[in-house]
Amino acid sequence: MRRTLLPLVVAASLVPLSASLGCGGGLRLTPIKSTSNKPSNVVVYFKVQKGKEPVGGLTAQSFQIYEDGDLVSQYESKQTILNPEVAASHYTLLLVDMSGSITESGAVDTLVEAAGAFAERVEGQKQQKVAVFAFGGEEELHPIVPFTTAGGAKAAVKGLAGYKPADPSTNLNGAIIKGLAELDKGLAQAPNPLRFGTLVVFTDGSDRARRVKWDDVQKALDTTKYDVFAIGLGVELQDAQLAAIGKDGTAKAADKAAVVTAFDTIARRIESAMKAYYLLSYCSPARAGKHELTIEAQLKDPNGDTASGKLKDEFDATGFGVGCDPNQKPNFDITKGEGLVPHAKPTGKEP
Repeated sequence: MRRTLLPLVVAASLVPLSASLGCGGGLRLTPIKSTSNKPSNVVVYFKVQKGKEPVGGLTAQSFQIYEDGDLVSQYESKQTILNPEVAASHYTLLLVDMSGSITESGAVDTLVEAAGAFAERVEGQKQQKVAVFAFGGEEELHPIVPFTTAGGAKAAVKGLAGYKPADPSTNLNGAIIKGLAELDKGLAQAPNPLRFGTLVVFTDGSDRARRVKWDDVQKALDTTKYDVFAIGLGVELQDAQLAAIGKDGTAKAADKAAVVTAFDTIARRIESAMKAYYLLSYCSPARAGKHELTIEAQLKDPNGDTASGKLKDEFDATGFGVGCDPNQKPNFDITKGEGLVPHAKPTGKEP
């Protein structure tokens, strides 16, 4: 995992820990950012996973907060889960292959349906903004739905129906690099200090235009902070090729009838991952000095077994006092590091 410098108001070292009941039963809390602000607000943004699967649906009562090893009363801390959209922007760019093999194959209507359903599902997550770009053999991408569009991506995606590429070849390599650049530009204008990007690539074949070398694409994929998923159609694109693009997940449709299902598979992956992010805010009883913070999550499964996991942090309570409102919008300081952060992924061995 590529770790990003954590731009905290106080110097801190966020550490994920895990504890398990049985193999693979532990929770992993992967930290993203944290901040502490007067009068006595402490806020941590993190992701919860069980094994490699995201865990959504936890409430404020699912977490216990410890300062210097002592449990902080939930009544005293007034701990709450804030809506992540007050601090985080998640942008997803769907890159659609509209080369001649697609537009002349009779698959466009199904593709429009699949892309529309994908956009609707992903954009249903309030902190998500969706853009759709088409590519053929030409050097540039064609914007169908830019990030500047506020909602309504499902309807706008119908613009794919009438799209004809100026060059029917497939500039897949170049499109991937251009797509990552478009994510950069879109997120640069995002309103929130914490910014996440996802690239989803749909294609039915290999790069034919040879405008960009695969080595350059591989380097871009290896170094990007974004999640990248790939959706393949037909038999021309081999599974290994698809996996090389979709480093964070793939789906494949054997024929056009299965395209909607393939798009939905990736949309569900993105939706599920979004629900696993938590912005936990509380009012600290501390009034001076530096303190160790531990957040522990507990999840009871249908069998009655409990899985748990922890993360550790530290904060400075100098100047803390009364008047804390845990619903106060957090002030993440991004002047000491990058606002753009990678999606949280497990580090080390799985429990």
